[in-house]
Amino acid sequence: MGEDDIPVNLTEQDRWEGWIMKRLDDGWCAALDRNTLLCTIYERRPMICRDYQAGDSDCIQERLLHAIPESAS
Repeated sequence: MGEDDIPVNLTEQDRWEGWIMKRLDDGWCAALDRNTLLCTIYERRPMICRDYQAGDSDCIQERLLHAIPESAS
């Protein structure tokens, strides 16, 4: 996560001992508000999230996979 300023309670170490965003039992990011589908740490979100553009083809594909309406972005 390099220079990212992520709250430590939302991170965990992966099997290679790198730091990643924690996922809850439902598989979704721990920083995602399940009611609004908005990031709870938007201003502090990691660079990978900043690079991932809402509404692009990857986003639409993930929304289709998880049956999330595009209007929720």
